[in-house]
Amino acid sequence: MDFLIVLAALACLMLVAYRGYSVILFAPICALGAVLLIDPSLVAPMFTGLFMDKMVGFVKNFFPVFLLGAVFGKVIELSGFSKAIVASVINLIGRERAMLAIVVVCGLLTYGGVSLFVVVFAVYPFAAEMFRQGGIPKRLIPGTIALGAFTFTMDSLPGTPQIQNIIPTTFFKTDIYAAPWLGTIGALFILVCGISYLEWCRRRAAAAGEGYGDGHSNEPEAFEHEKLVHPLIAILPLVMVGVMNKVFTNAIPLLYGEKVSFIPAVIGKAAPVVQQTKAVAAIWAVEGALLVGIATVFIFGWRAVSAKFAEGSKNAIGGALLATMNTASEYGFGAVIAALPGFLVVANALGSIPNPLINEAITVTALAGITGSASGGMGIALAAMADTFIANAQAAGIPLEVFHRVASMASGGMDTLPHNGAVITLLAVTGLTHRQSYKDIFAITCIKTLAVFVVIAVFYMTGIV
Repeated sequence: MDFLIVLAALACLMLVAYRGYSVILFAPICALGAVLLIDPSLVAPMFTGLFMDKMVGFVKNFFPVFLLGAVFGKVIELSGFSKAIVASVINLIGRERAMLAIVVVCGLLTYGGVSLFVVVFAVYPFAAEMFRQGGIPKRLIPGTIALGAFTFTMDSLPGTPQIQNIIPTTFFKTDIYAAPWLGTIGALFILVCGISYLEWCRRRAAAAGEGYGDGHSNEPEAFEHEKLVHPLIAILPLVMVGVMNKVFTNAIPLLYGEKVSFIPAVIGKAAPVVQQTKAVAAIWAVEGALLVGIATVFIFGWRAVSAKFAEGSKNAIGGALLATMNTASEYGFGAVIAALPGFLVVANALGSIPNPLINEAITVTALAGITGSASGGMGIALAAMADTFIANAQAAGIPLEVFHRVASMASGGMDTLPHNGAVITLLAVTGLTHRQSYKDIFAITCIKTLAVFVVIAVFYMTGIV
């Protein structure tokens, strides 16, 4: 019965997310509903002492990353730099290879630190124009954008500043460049297989005489060929984020040592505040890099950004708050579920998988799929089982960097089920429905999930990290 209650709570959260209700509201309702059925006296203590504690802890660690990432994406958009990058890539690759061009553009923006949601809004008008000119069905746009923005640059390539690559650093004490060779191999596998699948879909549609189609909703305005900034200037902020991220990653431990302590200047006797550097070094590095990226955009695009920054920053901050609170609520939900007796059944079942990396991959991707969130599912899995994963790594002699990369990639596997927020946003922006386009997104999801196990196999065969 305890196990069924846990499944019911997970199913309830998945259902309300699929139906479009707020996770911030229903995550505590679903979690505490499960507690109510098991032990009503623990509802209030679980809510205050566990749910809110974990939720606030997540916000403390990751809200600055969400906030700075959203602001960076917004100033890239307001400056016109995103348009310049898109136009340059299209000219370089060629309009006849529209799918590859859009994937590359999405990849550049995502790897440069632009939020996935911002990438969808920024790239869609160009994708629609290129697909229309090339006679490619519009229904393939969501799958193309998903491949470029939601897969290899989100969590596979080493150094990506996306949140899915940052969360494992706090559990495994690694940095965002963990297992660079494995991540690169996985990224190439996803890119090659994804492009091959999309091109196969395009050829089938062409053979059947299917073109872009008519009567679509939410069609963007015709692309205006206004004067754009030089592409090298446009891409400079993205380069600065990547370079400074690496610089700060190396410099912070040298500058601060193992820990930092200070005594607050307050009235009365105050206990010293101690911060373990290793636990937050990766987060500080990303925050510093994003600040440098934002400053770079202001330096080279001051006139365009300053005119719209007041209103644009409000939208970015609102989006960052919503994304943070959604993920934090799921994080708190996972902490409560992990504390229930029924979760032991789930943990024991997953723990019965003998291989430690496959165990981690299945655990993370399953919970990401259930919650419909890569960061939320990974947060639940690592909050509940990180100690077990670390013990398994030590027992098997596997570097924690490998566990970091597997967890990060697995989180972006089955997370893109129909109730995923990014999927819903992508379909809404493109004016398409699940029935029209979700099958292609799901195909990319399957490729992404398979890539995790390919990376695990490569590690065991070669020992490469």
